[in-house]
Amino acid sequence: MNPSRRPFLVGLAAACYPSLSKAKDTPKSHSAVIVVDIQGDFTEAHKGSLAVAGTDAAYLKAVADATAQLKAAGYLIYATQDWHPADHISFFSNHKDHKPFDVIQLRGRDQVLWPAHCIQKSKGAEILLDASLFTGIVQKGKDQRYDSYSGFKDDGGAKTEMEATLRKAGVTDVIVYGVATDFCVRATALDAAAAGFNVTMVESLSRGVAPESIRKAIADLKAAGVTITDSLPAAALQPKR
Repeated sequence: MNPSRRPFLVGLAAACYPSLSKAKDTPKSHSAVIVVDIQGDFTEAHKGSLAVAGTDAAYLKAVADATAQLKAAGYLIYATQDWHPADHISFFSNHKDHKPFDVIQLRGRDQVLWPAHCIQKSKGAEILLDASLFTGIVQKGKDQRYDSYSGFKDDGGAKTEMEATLRKAGVTDVIVYGVATDFCVRATALDAAAAGFNVTMVESLSRGVAPESIRKAIADLKAAGVTITDSLPAAALQPKR
């Protein structure tokens, strides 16, 4: 490493992980990564039914490489996985006379109608990263009645096992990235922050649906106290000692 860059990297690490500089143990002992919805149906590389722009093979490699580095550094790695029944309420095909991306009212809230995606046990629902990377996989959107952008709970308020799993592991800090910035990444990071975790969202390892909603998502995250960074700090990638 160029010695002249070390102060910059140390400063970046401190900015991204302010609580870590005060910890007596190593950062990895209380930090986890949540990789959001890296599934075939959301990617251009796999010609997914709901592919997000920029999710080509190069993006998938960047996510895989970063996740492997974090795993090697000692972080707990969790994935979220959309796991819908075929009759899920969010699919436009389950609503007569509607088309993809229509917005309707369901139970007093807006519901975007999506192309069918991530149907349970389908090829498109498969996570595209090496399964050996993950400490655990949290499935969401299993209830036909409710959408579930967040890895922590669905729109009906039913919690997944994510929070309890992180608490049991002693996690206080989480790094979040994946697809899509303005939907599932946003919701997962916001719920993590609301649950009291220190949250960092990595923009360069995330992809979003539309520029306007991406900008709003980033603003929402910042307002909730989430740290936004464009790359992982060097300190996060150092092997656990």
